[in-house]
Amino acid sequence: MKRSLFIVLSLLVTLSLLLTACGAPAAPAAPAAPAAPAATTAPAAPAAPAATTAAPTQVPPTKVAPAGAQRIAFWHSMAGDIGGKSIPKLADDFNASQQKCFVDPTYQGSYDDSLNKLKAGLQSNATPALVQLYDIGTRLIVDLKVASPVQDFMDKDKYDVSDLEPNVLGYYTVEGKLWSMPFNSSNPILYYNKDMFKAAGLDPDKPPRTWDEVSAAAKKLTIKDGSGKVTTYGVAFAIYGWFVEQLLAVSGGQFVDNGNGRDGTATKATFNSPEGVKVLEWWKSMFDDGSMANFGRTTVDTRNAFLAGKTAMIIESTATLRGLIDGSAGKFQLGTGVLPRPNEDAFKTGGTIIGGASLWIINDRPPVEQNCAWEFVKFLVAAPQMAYWHTVSGYFPIRKAAYDEQMDKDWRAKYPQFQTAIDQLHMAPNNRVTQGALIGVFPTARATVETAVEEVLAGKSTPQEAMDKAAASVTTAIGDYNKSMGK
Repeated sequence: MKRSLFIVLSLLVTLSLLLTACGAPAAPAAPAAPAAPAATTAPAAPAAPAATTAAPTQVPPTKVAPAGAQRIAFWHSMAGDIGGKSIPKLADDFNASQQKCFVDPTYQGSYDDSLNKLKAGLQSNATPALVQLYDIGTRLIVDLKVASPVQDFMDKDKYDVSDLEPNVLGYYTVEGKLWSMPFNSSNPILYYNKDMFKAAGLDPDKPPRTWDEVSAAAKKLTIKDGSGKVTTYGVAFAIYGWFVEQLLAVSGGQFVDNGNGRDGTATKATFNSPEGVKVLEWWKSMFDDGSMANFGRTTVDTRNAFLAGKTAMIIESTATLRGLIDGSAGKFQLGTGVLPRPNEDAFKTGGTIIGGASLWIINDRPPVEQNCAWEFVKFLVAAPQMAYWHTVSGYFPIRKAAYDEQMDKDWRAKYPQFQTAIDQLHMAPNNRVTQGALIGVFPTARATVETAVEEVLAGKSTPQEAMDKAAASVTTAIGDYNKSMGK
């Protein structure tokens, strides 16, 4: 098994190099931050290590486990206070709640770093029992056959999933099985400066819901100095592939064929559909009329511009909400709204896709370790822990009962902006559009789409030309990946 896995990983390395040479340049990785969604930390090329990648360093345990307790390693990618305080607290709370299992959490760097270390560990018997990986790694991890489906543990336990958010489970369900347990989940929403809305004569409690409303508001919010130079833009979007995917999904469009790769193996990109082209046409129209700023691919640059008053509206992950609340304090009133749609009818057929990361149980660990990993997973997604996680991180709970916890009630009363993400999650239909695409070359696909956006804004290509070119490149990448996996 390990020899065949090594061959597959080597093929993926070669594929990654070819795509980097022939396709889009790599998107700059967003800096790790407590509030950053999984998607914003994803690099532009598939994370496949070379055969010489060193095995991950095993960090010596710092705490003593009870006698007879099974010790397991948990690799995560939560930085800052979340990684340094919240994750260890959750592990300590679990360890104190019983005597059978003991969890050692270890920060492994970005999601891509963690994936690389996991692949290296599979070749050297240095793997964790539980690992947190980003959403877009789902197809790859399933194809590599290195994880035990969470569904197997749920079936054995007769675990009740009726209280879990179906739209969140939908993303991580592949061929009828839930492969990993969602943990930090997010979607994108509209953020806006209420003070600027008031100054422009707009209702600060009524954010735009449709693309036309965003365009109209952006023109009113754009401010120029005496020389005609723009000092404040009405709106700004980071050139980020995840945002294009989300705008496509709220339009009812799919990223790839075969039901977004969920009714069968994806074979070609379909984001150059009329729905996808209209996304770039709308984006380009605001850029051309001077109401939209372009601060580049790195999402933190657009966030910082928003906090600095250089733009009145942005779209960003719900996971950045707590950071934006803190960053805007004392400067302006922060408003939130659902991700705008092409029109009101689009609210019935489309919706946002879950972003973030999930927890995978690695199958080369002994059964006793895998069982302890499952016990820890159940603990993490219980209502009290989900409420705590919601309030300290900004990611919304995957369990509905978490909203009934007093901690969560108090938090939303203090910060009603958090309700926007919850409402948006619940208004979305659970279908192939909102479940998102399943492809093994997602990071490269995102970088290719980002290049398409840049070409359109620079006037080098029309939206249709840019999307057709990007779709052809991604289709080739999908084909090469499928061959490497023997599909």
